Amino acid sequence: ADVATTPLRGAARADVAIIGGGFTGLWTAIRLQETAPALRVVLLEAETVGYGASGRNGGFCEASLTHGLANGIAHFPDEVRLLEAEGERNLAELVAFVREQAIDCDLEPTGTIRLADQPHQVAELRAWAEEAARWGQSLAFLDRDEVRAEIHSPIWHAGLRAGADQNVLVNPARLCWGLKRVAGERGVTIHEHTPVRRLERVAGGVRLHTAGGSSVTAAHAVVATSAYSGWLRRLRPTFVPVYDYALVSEPLTPEQATAIGWGGRQGLSDVNNQFHYFRRTADDRILWGGYDAVYYPGDGVGPRFDRNTETFTRLEAQFVRAFPQLDGLAFPYRWGGAIDTTTRFTVTFGRMLGGRVVYALGYTGLGVGATRWAAGILRDMLLRPDSELLRLRFVRSRPVPIPLEPLRWPAVAMMRHERDRADHEAGRRGLFLRTMDALGIGFDSWAGGGSPRRPPTDARSARCPRGGIRGRAATDAAAREPAGADRAFLSRGSEGS
Repeated sequence: ADVATTPLRGAARADVAIIGGGFTGLWTAIRLQETAPALRVVLLEAETVGYGASGRNGGFCEASLTHGLANGIAHFPDEVRLLEAEGERNLAELVAFVREQAIDCDLEPTGTIRLADQPHQVAELRAWAEEAARWGQSLAFLDRDEVRAEIHSPIWHAGLRAGADQNVLVNPARLCWGLKRVAGERGVTIHEHTPVRRLERVAGGVRLHTAGGSSVTAAHAVVATSAYSGWLRRLRPTFVPVYDYALVSEPLTPEQATAIGWGGRQGLSDVNNQFHYFRRTADDRILWGGYDAVYYPGDGVGPRFDRNTETFTRLEAQFVRAFPQLDGLAFPYRWGGAIDTTTRFTVTFGRMLGGRVVYALGYTGLGVGATRWAAGILRDMLLRPDSELLRLRFVRSRPVPIPLEPLRWPAVAMMRHERDRADHEAGRRGLFLRTMDALGIGFDSWAGGGSPRRPPTDARSARCPRGGIRGRAATDAAAREPAGADRAFLSRGSEGS
């Protein structure tokens, strides 16, 4: 059933008002209703549901809550086993929910393979498989012959396979639309094209003022606007919005599909700092994204950044390097999207206006699965203050703030330059990156949604594993591309996650 989502007009009241119609906002609405069905929940979205990163990412739905096990070990070694278990439980429940609610989002429990395309990465992958096993995570190391038998490409030297308990693939835009339907069926009121401009503390609650002059007065509010959270000054030091770009090809012919192997349809990514993520879509196209992660000065976000011709050209050339047998394959769909990255690469939570407003942001491109878990935390902050999960340092602590302009742009540029240099020097990290590692500070983005992080040479002693500006957003079409674009695994959609 379709859900009416007209813009808000006039004044409304609610028990909880949610700002942002991406994964975080939608899951929070659903989880609030699961716990307290009588709650009046109103969700306000500035554009359309799924407009931002939630509708544009690569569809890698990862179990990890900590942006990969290595990053969890680096930042939360005392809690990482619990967080890993929570993440696996969350993914299993997400998959069960999708099936129970008959959400048509092309869910594929294929797992993933992370790929080494440089010789020095082979030993690192082998060592990480052994280290991960000590933490209870099962990864299968694939040598050169094994990985090339799986994925026919001349550039792979090794791989690490993770199973469906760690990662599934989805069409994220369709997942957003399915969550929108379920939320509406459960009584959530959704208003699209209703941007919120200001929050005001009022007696007994908070009032949300929109750009169109309407308002919602609620006992509590949830901010779920991710990379679009610059409208709240308090949140600006918490994250950096970075853009990632992706391509989707024309459908493969049977001959082309045979030429590349990839019969397991796993989600794939290489393990460089500046990496690629790629997958086959439900209608057998190839989605290829990543490498560049672009910060636009002044925290730039918006439609004018959704296209980057230089990056698109680079991605096409890099694709042919990986799959020379597909030289000439056309990529009719291409787009970009903004991700919210933090210095520790993980979601962060907080309260404002005397606790009347709660927020979650900073998934750093790994939010397709983690947003559901984060929504449970936001629900607990409002309805279950005695929840054991609220006592976790992962939930209570905050990442190191990121300086604002004019320092932000040169700091991000320096980080990107040093990461790129490390990729071209056999992974050797210079003084700048080693210092950042020691401080537990990084800059990363990964919108593929899968486990992006390349393991450090010695994960047991590393303060912060090697990352890279990774990834991004993967579906941009519904409003700007032809009607068939959705079948091409596209959508234009707002992570409000």
